[in-house]
Amino acid sequence: MRHTEEATTLSATTTPTSFRDLGILAETAEALEAVGITTPFPIQEMTLPVALAGTDVIGQAKTGTGKTLGFGLPLLEAVTVPADVESGRAEPTRLTNAPQALVVVPTRELCQQVTNDLLTAGKVRNVRVLSIYGGRAYEPQVDALAKGVDVVVGTPGRLLDLAGQRKLDLSEVRCLVLDEADEMLDLGFLPDVEKIIELLPPKRQTMLFSATMPGQVIGLARRYMSQPTHIRASEPHDEGATVANTTQHVFRAHSMDKPEMVARMLQAEGRGLVMVFCRTKRTAADVAEQLGRRGFAAAAVHGDLGQGAREQALRAFRNGKVDVLVCTDVAARGIDVDGVTHVINYQTPEDEKTYLHRIGRTGRAGATGIAVTLVDWDDIPRWQLINKALGLAFPDPPETYSTSPHLFEALRIPQGTRGTLPRAERTRAGLAAEEVEDLGGPGAKRRGRESRPPRTRAPRQRRRTRGGLDPDGEAGEATGEVAGTEGSVPGTAPAKAAAPAVVAAAPAGDGEESAAAPRTPRRRRRRTRGGQGKPGQAGGAAES
Repeated sequence: MRHTEEATTLSATTTPTSFRDLGILAETAEALEAVGITTPFPIQEMTLPVALAGTDVIGQAKTGTGKTLGFGLPLLEAVTVPADVESGRAEPTRLTNAPQALVVVPTRELCQQVTNDLLTAGKVRNVRVLSIYGGRAYEPQVDALAKGVDVVVGTPGRLLDLAGQRKLDLSEVRCLVLDEADEMLDLGFLPDVEKIIELLPPKRQTMLFSATMPGQVIGLARRYMSQPTHIRASEPHDEGATVANTTQHVFRAHSMDKPEMVARMLQAEGRGLVMVFCRTKRTAADVAEQLGRRGFAAAAVHGDLGQGAREQALRAFRNGKVDVLVCTDVAARGIDVDGVTHVINYQTPEDEKTYLHRIGRTGRAGATGIAVTLVDWDDIPRWQLINKALGLAFPDPPETYSTSPHLFEALRIPQGTRGTLPRAERTRAGLAAEEVEDLGGPGAKRRGRESRPPRTRAPRQRRRTRGGLDPDGEAGEATGEVAGTEGSVPGTAPAKAAAPAVVAAAPAGDGEESAAAPRTPRRRRRRTRGGQGKPGQAGGAAES
């Protein structure tokens, strides 16, 4: 069904004193104040009054300006929980164990980030929020759905899997949020998103949030939203595509000198947590290894790592056990860590959108940050396209080396700094101090099998033949004689296993075997090329 769109562009002028002024529930405001969140950002200020009224919303704001709570607070208000019944705000008939709100995100890291923010805001009301994404075992997610959840945050693939298995009931969803829709378009997830939307009730509130709005995303909004209000928000006097709080530096650098340059940047004055972005998985792993050899507490996050290793590195980064996270663009969205002071683009990003999301990891929520981009000689044309698209002032980056004075001056690197961290400053615990979480799944099953006693098996008895044929020229006869060995019960040795595979033929004229003697398999005489062999020569060639 196609709906009309009412595009409304708003701009922020004044900021309310607190979230309570915007009409959210007192319990939600209390949960935010408990973690020090009291003043809304422009996107939150402008979105909440519209979204709380049940209107469809298209929200657009720069990375790091609070979009998650912009859609998260209205979403939590749309959910009915036992606390609402106890306070008299809702009827008991509105309670259900099926999800009442759904948030679709493109990456696992963003899924975790959104889930944590919603759990924080809904803590006082005890809103049940579940994250569903790949890389983890199905069973814990299915069990949680069976017990009942209020809000589901998930990636398209795993959501469709569980819905197809009838483990995820979407018939009670009252509010749908598509977060970072442009990234879902880039990753090819839009067809899956459309399949998910078809499973939802037609009467619902839909909100779409992203930093950029390509044409296909707007087309998606027109197909599945009803008269949405398009909100573009920015801080006063914050012009341009990038956040004004982030200072940007661009240098033309040689690839062989980059490790030394980065090592010296990591010793700049006031440096906190740092994210280093690479284009390829191999480069990310190599840079993390080199920085580790230079004494820095570094960890890598890229697509070749298992989900457990990726989450281990992110937890270590958030907990301060490592202070340098080397990653690919898989971490360019959804990583919201306090204290990230520097972002270093080790390799030039593919396009301007990737550049915005990379440097958006610093300078978040009103804090200041520094973004450094190292451009190879071969990447100058690509960088110039990014520079032009974003209206930046770095069309011709200065040629820079690890010993260049302007590098030390621009980034406030102490004179005499070398590319190895002094031992006295190596105070971080490192990645090894963070345990790897057991995510279940196939890995857990293998570990479970390893804990069982080993399965014993009797050795297979084979007989030597010529060309894979038995002495009569018929394949498979020898294996049939020892079939009892293969079919034995595990852990027990069959009675025939110890019997020799080849038994001398009985002399001509022998009758039946003695009753006391063990029965042995009978052998057929070997045929020679000229005809029947002599009785006394039967099996002689096979035994030689």
